[in-house]
Amino acid sequence: MVKLIATDMDGTLLNSDKKLPEGFEGVYEQLNKQGIKFVVASGRQFYTLEEEFAHFNHEMSFIAENGGFIKMGEDVHLLKPMKTANVEKLIKYIRSIEGAEIVLCGKEGAYVESDDEKFLREARLYYHRCKRVDDLLNVEDDILKLAVNDFINLESTTLEAVQCFADEFHISTSSSIWLDIMPKGVNKGEAIKFLQNRLNISESETMVFGDYLNDYEMIEAAGYSYAMGNAHDKIKKIAKYETATNDENGVLIVLEDLLNK
Repeated sequence: MVKLIATDMDGTLLNSDKKLPEGFEGVYEQLNKQGIKFVVASGRQFYTLEEEFAHFNHEMSFIAENGGFIKMGEDVHLLKPMKTANVEKLIKYIRSIEGAEIVLCGKEGAYVESDDEKFLREARLYYHRCKRVDDLLNVEDDILKLAVNDFINLESTTLEAVQCFADEFHISTSSSIWLDIMPKGVNKGEAIKFLQNRLNISESETMVFGDYLNDYEMIEAAGYSYAMGNAHDKIKKIAKYETATNDENGVLIVLEDLLNK
């Protein structure tokens, strides 16, 4: 029996226009009535997710910042904030990569130092509480991750460049233009395990949906794991099942089928 359902947002629950599928709210209410815990698991910051689901009740839980920030009811848990020295080291290094822009992701909000309008528009899609500062090195907050944007050469240039930190940090791409750098042991899968332990729910009672590489560990943490039809090939390879694309309401199809059984 499924007791916990977690879904990624971009490329998964949301369509290409960044909209929730029609009929989702009714399905969510039915899940709630059956006592099934619903979790939104995203690379977005919590404050963005909170706005997106402001009209829903407070039974929903959130995994934000790719696992760094967990909110269940009024309980907030930070999986593992980054050490100040590590944040400084990463900022200084990434500044040297041509085409790379940084979003410093903290507990209280996100911070950028760039004036590039294209980058700022893109960043504010996912970080609604986003402040421009003169110097990221002067930010005072619990830092959960660094999100790095590269519109042109993310995989061939920026991702390759940060691999020198692969032994120290968890590095994962969340789309073709974004990657995240987090402490080791921080990912959506670890956040799912935290909720499973807190709620006394097993892996075999957990269903998850994902599309990109930052969903990899979450896919591994569930007995019912679904890759979207538009998912990265590596996600399709490890998921137990595949559903339709995000534009074909793949998540909703599976949830409606679950409720009708």
